[in-house]
Amino acid sequence: MKSRCDSHLEHLYIYLKPELLIRHAEELFERDSVELVMSDVTIEDPLIQQLCLAIKKELVNSHKTSSQVYVQSMADALSVHLLQNYSVKSNSLKVYSGGLSPRNLRVVVEYINDNLEQKINLDELVRLTGLSRHHFSRAFKISMGVSPYQYIVSQRVERAKHLLRKGRLSIADVAVACGFTHQSHLNRHFKKFTGLTPRGFIKSEGISLVR
Repeated sequence: MKSRCDSHLEHLYIYLKPELLIRHAEELFERDSVELVMSDVTIEDPLIQQLCLAIKKELVNSHKTSSQVYVQSMADALSVHLLQNYSVKSNSLKVYSGGLSPRNLRVVVEYINDNLEQKINLDELVRLTGLSRHHFSRAFKISMGVSPYQYIVSQRVERAKHLLRKGRLSIADVAVACGFTHQSHLNRHFKKFTGLTPRGFIKSEGISLVR
């Protein structure tokens, strides 16, 4: 049987360093040797697609060191997800079962991204998963490589970069739109994640900011 596809196909290749997978394998399974078994069904994994596209977008749109923290967190999350769901290991190994399920992780990440301008507290995220506070915090960090708070701040910084690139809002307005309490709050976290202040970022991007 012959088949034909007239649509344009794009392929995205993400290379994860063996050292990264080994480090997470040691943390998850207390061993540095596991085998990843990948098949065509992997293509249907929405979380893999989401993480890979997020990495690609950040690498394409960001400059130099500004994307390192975010890309590293996504690479950590991708490594852990692959190891947890597509690795072969001995039944005698100790396996940490604290990672969030793909569904819970998707629900939490979507909720965070949909409510960045609001105050997001840990109890709200916990209720989405039905887990205890301690289990949720531990599970989220295993899945994403960072704590819930760190992830929320990183996403707010990413949204701030997006809004600043548009040049339609003042820095103070961008801070409020991204859930920061005030401009100096944005400045502090923005510089921590990107190495630049918002104003320095605007200058480096050649953006004409609204007055």
